[in-house]
Amino acid sequence: MNAKERDSWEDQDLETTEESDRAEAESSLDKPAADNARQWYVVHSYSGYENKVKKNLEQRIETMGMQDRIFRVVVPTEEEVEIRDGQRRSSRRRVFPGYILVEMVMDDESWYVVRNTPGVTGFVGSGSKPTPLSQDEVDKILQRMEAEQPRIKVSFRAGETVRIVEGPFADFMAVVDELYADRGKVRVLVSFFGRETPVEMDFLQVERI
Repeated sequence: MNAKERDSWEDQDLETTEESDRAEAESSLDKPAADNARQWYVVHSYSGYENKVKKNLEQRIETMGMQDRIFRVVVPTEEEVEIRDGQRRSSRRRVFPGYILVEMVMDDESWYVVRNTPGVTGFVGSGSKPTPLSQDEVDKILQRMEAEQPRIKVSFRAGETVRIVEGPFADFMAVVDELYADRGKVRVLVSFFGRETPVEMDFLQVERI
């Protein structure tokens, strides 16, 4: 190999090395960019089929190898306690019927995977462009799902007549004055000796007539 050929070979090797280094640098820059692009989107589905759609989408994510772009699928629910006939019944209630949250990096391929999942009718957004939720909105929804205090659901309202089933006023009739759902309490007006007296009671202590 003469000096001219050696110089040419060294130049080619240097160019190859530079291209490799540049590609590696660009690849490393792409990773945090993709991570920063992770956002939550709202997907509309048929009401009552949210969990089935969630399962369908999670299966598609796995079979189509999209775990690096679609990260979490959440059906927002909260614990609800219903008071009926003096009994307390607990269940999980959908916070937004017909809607599912998806944490993902939005691009053509990830959009296609989600949009074409059986049961999905579209993304929530302006026009054809999906609109991501703000982090504040996401935090509020997730905190609501993890709340220790369940949502209380009762069958009576303010102004209705109820029967007291427990305590010193058992079997008395009373009128619901105000509900304190966050504490599971109700203030009723009990009438005796010709006067209405406000009494605060637990939801379980009264029942609708």
